[in-house]
Amino acid sequence: MSEDFLKQAQNIYFIGIGGIGISAIARMLLLQGKTIIGSDRDETKVTEELRKAGATIFIGHKKENIPANCDLLVYTVAIPADNPEMVEAKARGFKILTYPETLNIISKQKYTIAVSGTHGKTTVTAMIAKVMIDAGLDPTVIVGSLIGTTNFIMGKSKYLVVEADEYRKSFHNLEPSILVINNLDLDHLDFYKDLADIQNSFLHLAQKLPADGFLICNTKLPNLKPIIDNVSCQIVDYGQLELKEKLLVPGEHNRQNAKTALGVAQALGINKEKAEKTLAQFAGTWRRFEYKGQTKNGSLVYDDYAHNPQKVKAALQGAREMFPDKRIVVVFQPHLFSRTKLLLNEFSGAFGDANEVILATIFPAREVFDPTISSEILAEEIKKAHKSSSEVSVLSFPDFASIISYLQSSVGPNDVLITMGAGEQYKIGDALLK
Repeated sequence: MSEDFLKQAQNIYFIGIGGIGISAIARMLLLQGKTIIGSDRDETKVTEELRKAGATIFIGHKKENIPANCDLLVYTVAIPADNPEMVEAKARGFKILTYPETLNIISKQKYTIAVSGTHGKTTVTAMIAKVMIDAGLDPTVIVGSLIGTTNFIMGKSKYLVVEADEYRKSFHNLEPSILVINNLDLDHLDFYKDLADIQNSFLHLAQKLPADGFLICNTKLPNLKPIIDNVSCQIVDYGQLELKEKLLVPGEHNRQNAKTALGVAQALGINKEKAEKTLAQFAGTWRRFEYKGQTKNGSLVYDDYAHNPQKVKAALQGAREMFPDKRIVVVFQPHLFSRTKLLLNEFSGAFGDANEVILATIFPAREVFDPTISSEILAEEIKKAHKSSSEVSVLSFPDFASIISYLQSSVGPNDVLITMGAGEQYKIGDALLK
């Protein structure tokens, strides 16, 4: 039984340990007294924090990294089949679990509150966690970002709050008692065929809810209708809830996120006024409109993980709301050739609240090069979408060094610079701040 693998294992090796979800599992098992060793492609803030917590981490994948006494290997589904550590683990006959399988074991043991949706998952998960902690419910929390310096909180109660990732149907491994669906739009089209395919995947998860469970959603969102019509659990419509407190985090998307958290609070019987006061104090998470500092030229630097059109548009709307009189300069690094190509039209119209859009080359992540799409093509489409506006200028550059050089002389005290995307564009802001 895989449950026994996890319980009995003492020396566990993680491939892709720096992943934002899998790293939370590693941290959880560290706190249970297990020896955690792992590897990842790059050094990141996540790996740095895991080292501080007691994990041993190698940068780069080599079969020699795996210790002789390893009794369980956990891996991210993003690694290729020919990964040398995976090949070695199979050759040595190790017990092996995927990250989603490991999450399934943990979810079965808890009253699980799963937070899903095409965008907003991380912020909503963090908001729910804060509301529950302040209400004394002491949940265990797995979130897709850092709250302070951690993406994992070890609670002592029955509750688990977890971000539910739809990519490759990973969230099907969860066993929710409460399911949040923030929204549902086109994304991950390198895996899903179309909107109906995505809806079916969400429906599969929603139908796992027990009759006394709760679906938290906005019933007026048309893309959710096939799901709402086919579940037998209780439904809490967060769209009907009123948010009276002013938030620290800007934008309509964050007001909707807060109302979603209020919906969960209602399902759990938490006092609404108390929950609202907690949400009013919520200061955000790592890489979600995160303030990084001020450059020598006086421009403010923020970083945001937004990487699909809806997220980009929402983040920039929030920035404009916060800085109505400043010039907003966004450095956007498209994430994946497939996403950029399939959502080209949607991306082109997402930058209306920016004054200047600077495009870095596409971050390929798991994909091979596709010559039929590029940042230059996206730049031309953005120009077309905003041709009636003289306020939006669009540039593309071949590398980060060129962008940094340009920004050093072009941004000043009236500018807000936002590095945006799921790739490595945050390094541009870091370089300017140095």
